[in-house]
Amino acid sequence: MEMQFVPSETTEAYFAALERYLGQHGKPVAFYSDKHTVFRVARQDTHEGDRMTQFGRALSELNIEIICANSSQAKGRVERANRTLQDRLVKELRLAGISDMAAGNAFLSGFMADHNLRFAKASAAEGDAHRPLNLPPCRLDEILCWRDRRIVSAQLTFSYDRRRIILEETELSRGLAGKYVDTYAFPDGRFEARWKGMPLPYRVFDKEQRVVHTEIVENKRLSEMLTLVKTMQEQLPPRPVRVGKRSNYQPTGRKPTGRPSFVDKHIAAREARLAGQGCDVEVSALPGQAASRHVDDISTLQR
Repeated sequence: MEMQFVPSETTEAYFAALERYLGQHGKPVAFYSDKHTVFRVARQDTHEGDRMTQFGRALSELNIEIICANSSQAKGRVERANRTLQDRLVKELRLAGISDMAAGNAFLSGFMADHNLRFAKASAAEGDAHRPLNLPPCRLDEILCWRDRRIVSAQLTFSYDRRRIILEETELSRGLAGKYVDTYAFPDGRFEARWKGMPLPYRVFDKEQRVVHTEIVENKRLSEMLTLVKTMQEQLPPRPVRVGKRSNYQPTGRKPTGRPSFVDKHIAAREARLAGQGCDVEVSALPGQAASRHVDDISTLQR
């Protein structure tokens, strides 16, 4: 049994618990777990990667099988011990006067030893099925980390965690354009990019750089530069202010007027109708104004 208080149930937390378990007991044949997203891919229709989580990939490299509970009985077998611990452990922590995470983690080692001594049962098969780890610490760190693959662009760059990784130009990196490199994000914050196991030198360009207010205040030349810019702007001639037109376009009169509008058609039809009735009509239309009509025979219009 391995326990630890953590802020949230993450892959990194399970990596740390697995490392402590392997160092104390060795490699088991299999782990029995529920269907948490840390242990299995929740989406069945995904086509990316090899359908294996980071924790599953680490167990595969360690030659440890993971068995996820597929029935209610199996799920109960997994959760029964958790329910017992959640009941007993809370009371033990209250009796010990522990209310913070650091003190709780220090208390867990003694609690687990006492719990196993009181409730552990001997297995039906004799012997220990755990296998020796037989791995150097550096190799175990490479397994228990967040691994991924990124494609290198023609500029020898790739994106990772909202940052732009720029590979240094070397004889090895010159031929990596269009190829995939392996990325290693270790729990202690280290990051490495490798090609077939060989590390690649790089530098980081942060896309989310922000200007801090304290950095502006500490810049002693800022006020001097702002004064210089203001003086240069005052020496520039004022910009002309345009009123009315948005452009300098002048109509030449050679452009066709286009199709007549509905009002023009209505006026033309009325003129034709009045002309057929024997009326003298004079139509004058000014740009931007409504057309005016002077009719001599008022009696014709009244009819």
